[in-house]
Amino acid sequence: MFKLIFAATTMLWTIVASAQEYSIHGKVEHASGGLPLAGATFEVKELKQITVTDEFGNFAMTKLPAGEYTASVRFLGFAEQVQKFTLVENLEINFVLEETQQMTDEVVVFATRANEKTPATFLQIDKLAIQKQNFGQDLPLLLNWTPSLVSTSDAGAGIGYTGLRIRGSDASRINVTINGIALNDSESQGVFWVNTPDLASSVQSIQVQRGVGTSTNGAGAFGATVNVLTDALVDKPYAEGVASAGSFHSQRYTFKIGTGLVNNRWSFDGRVSKIKSNGYLERATSDLNSYYISGGYYGKSTIVKAIIFGGHEQTYQAWYGIDPATLEIDRRFNYAGAIYDSEGNVVRFYDNEVDNYLQNHYQLHISQRLSENWNANISGHYTHGRGYFEQYKQDESFSALGLANVTIGDSTLESSDVVVRRWLDNDYYGSTFSIDYTKDKMNLIIGGALSQYANARHFGEIIWSAIATASPIRYVYYDGESGKTDFNIYVKWNYSITDKLNSFVDLQYRAVNYETTGIEDNQIPYMISDQFRFFNPKAGFTYTLAEKNMLYISYAIANREPNRSDYLDGIERPTSEQLGNLELGWKKSTAAYILEANYYLMNYTDQLVLTGAVSDTGYPIRANVGKSYRTGIELSGSANLSSKINWRGNITWSVNKNKDYAVLDENNNVTNQNTTIILSPSWIGGSEFTLAPLKNFQASLLSKYVGQQFLDNSESDNVKLDSYFVNDIRLSYIFRPTGLEAIELGLLVNNIFDVAYSSNGYGYGGVPYFFPQAGTNFMAMLKVKI
Repeated sequence: MFKLIFAATTMLWTIVASAQEYSIHGKVEHASGGLPLAGATFEVKELKQITVTDEFGNFAMTKLPAGEYTASVRFLGFAEQVQKFTLVENLEINFVLEETQQMTDEVVVFATRANEKTPATFLQIDKLAIQKQNFGQDLPLLLNWTPSLVSTSDAGAGIGYTGLRIRGSDASRINVTINGIALNDSESQGVFWVNTPDLASSVQSIQVQRGVGTSTNGAGAFGATVNVLTDALVDKPYAEGVASAGSFHSQRYTFKIGTGLVNNRWSFDGRVSKIKSNGYLERATSDLNSYYISGGYYGKSTIVKAIIFGGHEQTYQAWYGIDPATLEIDRRFNYAGAIYDSEGNVVRFYDNEVDNYLQNHYQLHISQRLSENWNANISGHYTHGRGYFEQYKQDESFSALGLANVTIGDSTLESSDVVVRRWLDNDYYGSTFSIDYTKDKMNLIIGGALSQYANARHFGEIIWSAIATASPIRYVYYDGESGKTDFNIYVKWNYSITDKLNSFVDLQYRAVNYETTGIEDNQIPYMISDQFRFFNPKAGFTYTLAEKNMLYISYAIANREPNRSDYLDGIERPTSEQLGNLELGWKKSTAAYILEANYYLMNYTDQLVLTGAVSDTGYPIRANVGKSYRTGIELSGSANLSSKINWRGNITWSVNKNKDYAVLDENNNVTNQNTTIILSPSWIGGSEFTLAPLKNFQASLLSKYVGQQFLDNSESDNVKLDSYFVNDIRLSYIFRPTGLEAIELGLLVNNIFDVAYSSNGYGYGGVPYFFPQAGTNFMAMLKVKI
């Protein structure tokens, strides 16, 4: 009888248990250092259910029936781990993955990135975090919640010309590389993200180093480094289509396809994208096209990968900003293309005041494991860019165009309305290399690059004149040619002095030759030839207090040459500038939270700071100011507040001063000194709360605060941007119907409280000019994965 009762009870319990549903959750970490692995694939094989880890390495599945199962965790470059488990209650399983000996795409950027033993201040952003925010806006907007970062948009809606500043440093001082190859324009030193639209859709990870950072290729970092790695190997075939649409007739269409790993050796991937927007400002339209193609061979000890990507953009200009009086009347007004009557009133707009540019990038990367301890990488690259911006010039004097006055009968005409195109046509090519040696307590990296900026022609042509006899069609009214050679070599040495203390030394030599000659658009001839030889040393220590609890300190010196505009638009001939950068920080990571705190001091000599003025193309004009500095404290962190709620955020407090910049009154008396550096807010903060109340559903509140920013170096309250606090909401729901990997529905609502603010501007003649941003606006997205 007892056995019968026991058997019946057991059977009943089994039936009840099997009818119930349970959840499973856990974390996937790297065996070395315990760092979370975001984007790892977690699969319950018997149920054929799959999910991926979030940016904290966490995964979760709910509503699973009771039973015995096999769990598998996979992550590229790591050995697959399999565990059997019995589910009769809610269960937690954690995984620690070991790296395999199979080479991965990350070797391409290993030499130029910081790691857990590098005494540097940096943030690693994985593919999952990037794609969560990618509704079609440009990359600077996707990075908006990075510590100490301020993003900007000329058109006001995040599509078209966009930019970013980190620790107050503008784009020309932020080194950007794609797969270890410099993206910064050789002459302006800036990055024009509009030339590579929807690049984010082909990005595997981004590392943002703040301060000087580690040695890299291209013009050295003078405020930060943005190190981009494009799509890595995907082991299975896939196809993905994305469609987004929203305010201001913004649209984005992306299609991606990949073969996976064919014959355990070959992989091919491709993407095409189309983005259009009318912009927030009037006529600030964008029509953007881009592509990405890669093909690779993946052997056990060899990777050979060819990558081609590029874009074509046509945007209506919106780079002049608007004055305070106009801002009060019409925030969306755009001065570009305005045509005036004799009373100074705008009567109409030229309909083709556009920027039109095409840029194609070609890269070939070869990585080879030479032995157990030695790895080598070599890359070749070529970039071609060609395009123009078109301008309607009203009542332009013939002398300013290099033309003679026109005589008609008894009248001599000295000016005319004209339409001009101002062209840039250039080539950029070169090679990078790195060799790294790792054994026991030591890691040694030797790397460098040689690049040539060649055949860079700046010229302007007249394509129409109101007086037909003034000039022939396509008359070239200014012309110039530039060339620049950039060579660098560096040595990085990591050595573990003890189990807790690690030392780091980074020495770089860089040589730059720059030449440019021709006639400016104002008919002034120029001929510039300059050479620079820089030594950029860096050193520091990390000290491990306990597991995943570390202190670091470093000091770095960086030198940098002026850019083309500094030579041609500056009042005085510019000199090179030098930066001394101290970083002192603490990092702690647990399964529940990550905390980071750091202090920085950036001391400049002859810093080229923005004067507040801009050229007629909207490019900021800079000048050497002697001594200046930036110093501040950055706090950042993330926490799993519960299984359904997580938070991450950051805050920066800083002081940014020109020690030697003197503000003079009309009598040349000094009225102000030790002024705040232009566009350098004292407070910057970002926050993201994410709630996952239901399976496959997430809701996030994203908040950004930026303190007041002065628009010239007078520190006048009349020439500044007011502080702003903006909040966005992001919603995402994923479901997995039979036959498809996933369908994702997304909604991004920006500026939910309709705050009227400007994120960028400049001062000219004591008058501020603003770039207003959109009020409440949205983008909806549909993503289908096969």
